[in-house]
Amino acid sequence: MSIPTNQTRRQFIAAASTIGAAALFPANFLHAAPASRHILLRSGWQTENIGDIAHTPGVLVLLEKYLPDAQITFWPYYEYLPEQEVSMLMKRFPKLRIVQGKLDPDGKASSPELEAAIASADFMLHNSGPFMVAWSDAEAFHKRTGKPFGVYGVTYGHWVFGTREKETLNKARFVYFRDSVSLVKAKQDGVHAPIMEFSPDAVFALDVQNQQVADAFLKSHGLEHGKFLCCIPKQRFTPTWLHVLKKRPFDGGKHARNEEMKEHDHIPLREAIIAVTRQTQMKVLICHEDETEMGIGKEWLLDKLPDDVKKKVVWLDHLWTLDEAVSVYKRSAGLFGNEMHSPIMCIGNGIPAIVVRWVEQSSKGVMWEDIGLKEWLFNFDCEADVQRLVPTVLAMAKDPGAAKAKAGKAQAFTHHRLRQTMAEVLKASTPV
Repeated sequence: MSIPTNQTRRQFIAAASTIGAAALFPANFLHAAPASRHILLRSGWQTENIGDIAHTPGVLVLLEKYLPDAQITFWPYYEYLPEQEVSMLMKRFPKLRIVQGKLDPDGKASSPELEAAIASADFMLHNSGPFMVAWSDAEAFHKRTGKPFGVYGVTYGHWVFGTREKETLNKARFVYFRDSVSLVKAKQDGVHAPIMEFSPDAVFALDVQNQQVADAFLKSHGLEHGKFLCCIPKQRFTPTWLHVLKKRPFDGGKHARNEEMKEHDHIPLREAIIAVTRQTQMKVLICHEDETEMGIGKEWLLDKLPDDVKKKVVWLDHLWTLDEAVSVYKRSAGLFGNEMHSPIMCIGNGIPAIVVRWVEQSSKGVMWEDIGLKEWLFNFDCEADVQRLVPTVLAMAKDPGAAKAKAGKAQAFTHHRLRQTMAEVLKASTPV
């Protein structure tokens, strides 16, 4: 894992000190907080996707706000952290500790820093994800220390990931599922943790930003605040064999499915771009969440647009960082496309966002219904939903005020629910 030198870390901390004190948290939490606690945060499932990167700073915002006494140690699941990600985290959370290493089934750590973190932790928090990714680590931590753990905002029962974490979920102090389908499935499977409820993905709390870089990008491409929409393409299966660090073999079956559905899944996006640019004053930014989406943004969207439309469309031709992306989203009038976590970043900041999903994805998209945005959720395996995408995107562009009000209601709901669930994290992590 790439970790800055001590000198660089000191620079990060010095820069962060100019930001100011953390926001105050609700007064009724104060009397319950002990002098200190140590939470081991298992997160960071991959780095090739800014949505996955967002999980960690999202939950850190919540822990900072509602458990300000806690020392947080971030234990990344992925073995590599880019320098820019560490920089972003340390700038925003200067007290954060980062450790690396693995646990064997008995809870023995492979590195001294992880060993010290395991030994001193009062609680292990498994962060939001496609399933309980690090279930075996939670098992090992609990077996080794006898200390509790909790699971925060996960999907359960995906046809690819399975339910291998089922027995581990039973041992958790709480399990918060990020969509109602997962909660129902877990109950049907006999999962019986003491607390099993819905809670939005932690990314809804994300607040990192890089205004300077975002403003420079927008200025250089003639994109004005509130006068453009963002659009994100996505393949049915993320071609993870193109992620260099994963070193996975080419999957011909998944590639064939992607090629089979690429026109079906992206013609509606192109039609929406055409409608928005021809019928409104809005421009469109074609961007990406996963690094493999940058190329298809040009090939499957931009290159197939009429010439008059291309003049009002910008293609993001470089990989961007999470904080830059959030800052751009916040300056947009909304987002539509085939990804999940960029829409979450938008709604978390009060920006309208439309989500497209299909059978190859997990049930995570259902959270859009759960937070009151059913009209902005599209199942592209349903032809009726395909047909209603363009008018819905166009309505967002034509009446940005109404769209923003709708997004604001969902934002308020998610933040209220996250506050409620953090009260349980507080209770469960209190040292005995």
